[in-house]
Parts: sequence; C-alpha cells; structure tokens
Amino acid sequence: MPNAHLLLATLLAMIAFAGNSVLCRLAFQGTEIDAASFTGMRLLSGALVLWLLVVLNGRKGALKAGSWWSALALFLYAATFSFAYLSLATGTGALLLFGAVQVTMIGAGLWRGERLNRWQSLGLGSAFAGLVGLLLPGISAPPFAGAVIMLTSGVAWGVYSLRGRGVTDATRVTAGNFMRAVPLGAGLFFAWLPWTRLDAMGLWYAVLSGGLTSALGYALWYRALSGLNATQAATVQLSVPIIAALGGILWLSEPLTLRFLLASVAVLGGVALVIFGRG
Repeated sequence: MPNAHLLLATLLAMIAFAGNSVLCRLAFQGTEIDAASFTGMRLLSGALVLWLLVVLNGRKGALKAGSWWSALALFLYAATFSFAYLSLATGTGALLLFGAVQVTMIGAGLWRGERLNRWQSLGLGSAFAGLVGLLLPGISAPPFAGAVIMLTSGVAWGVYSLRGRGVTDATRVTAGNFMRAVPLGAGLFFAWLPWTRLDAMGLWYAVLSGGLTSALGYALWYRALSGLNATQAATVQLSVPIIAALGGILWLSEPLTLRFLLASVAVLGGVALVIFGRG
C-alpha cells in the first residue's frame, strides 16, 4: 500500500474508533435512547454493512466465518460499552477501555510464558497506576460503577482481539461475528423492554456507530494493518483516547481535567514502554 494511502487509512481508522465513544455519548447526552436499544441497533447496522462489504468483494458465507465465542465477547464489549457511557465522559471512557484492552492482551502474553524486561515491567506498572489514579475517590473521579463496567468492556474487547489474531480473512470473520452477535443484542433489547426508550436521533447515532465507525472503521484498520508491523499497529492506537477526549471537548463541551491528563500520560506512556521495550 502506498505510504499516503497507509497513513490515510490508519488516521481514519483511529478517528473511527474514537468516534464510537463520541457517538455513544452524543446519543445518551442529547437523546432519550436507552443503552440496550443503542447496543442492538449498533450490532445490527454493523452486521449489515460488513455483510455488504463481504458480498461486494465477491465473497460468500459470512455466517460460516467467525465463532459464537467471539460473538459473545463482541456482544459483551458492545453492551457494557453502551451502559458505561451512560455516566462516563468521552475521553475518560476511551482511556479506561483502551487501558483495559492493553492490560488484558499483555496479561495473556504473560500467561503464555512471555516475559517483560525492566522497562516493560516499569511500563506495565505505570499503566496500572494511571488507571488506579483515575479511579481514586475525588472531586474529578469518574463514577465508580461506570468505570468498572467500561473496564469490563475493555477486557471483553481484549479477549475478542486475542481470538482474532492470525485470522486470514478478517473482514469476513468480523462480519460473521457481528451477525452472530445480532440475536444476542436482540435478546438484550427484549430483556430490557420495560425500560426501553426509543428515539429517532438516538437510533441514528447507533446506526452511525455500527455501520460507519465500527464496520467501516474495522475494514479500514484491517487495510492499514497490511502495511504496519506489530509495534506500529500497537503504537498508533495510543492516539484513540486523546482523539476521543478532543471529540468530547468539541462536540459535547466536556472539560479536560488534570486528573485525566495525568492518567493519560501514565497509561499511554506505560503501554508505550511495554511496546518499545521489547527486545
């Protein structure tokens, strides 16, 4: 892939990932939609767009690709992501999500026998300290319940990412996982029916989150991955919480707190040390 195309695909993918956080907060701050309805519509629209991408590329059998375990992890990520953003600021939620994803994937590597050197251990400790510092009680601390739910979302996405490593036809497999996750999202919707609040603009935000920033964002990211090595791929994702925070400031008038800035430096800097400290 030419360098200009690689840069553009990577930039758009990172904006799309951050856009999921912004769209979710826009829906819950400015409309009446509930989290279960948002989740179900996001999964459905994402499945439809990914299925269309698979068909347009001349491939078939999307439903035969993927797995129910991966779909369950995807659904758990999407559902907890929505419920967490009922109370979390955009940038804070993205930082918690990203930190949990990276810690989960690093922890899985340690479980498989990988070892960290001195700098990597320092980086992992810094990331943990940043997350703990963000959650400590105080005037600018995020709601504890929302933070725990978002950390759960990050673990689920980390598991989903680990299960997808080495996949040869990532778009087709992702389409299959999304399609399997749709009935799980429908089940959540019907279980939540007594508290359901549908809103036209809220549903539109969910469609954009599923069809644009999720489905097309993932497709762009897989395209970019063909030109990035593992370290580059991991490093560029450090930008997602920062982009999300900027989106929250611009679109939702959210404040940028000192606690968030310090936690960002600790978490993102720590993850960078783990990535660059590999021998």
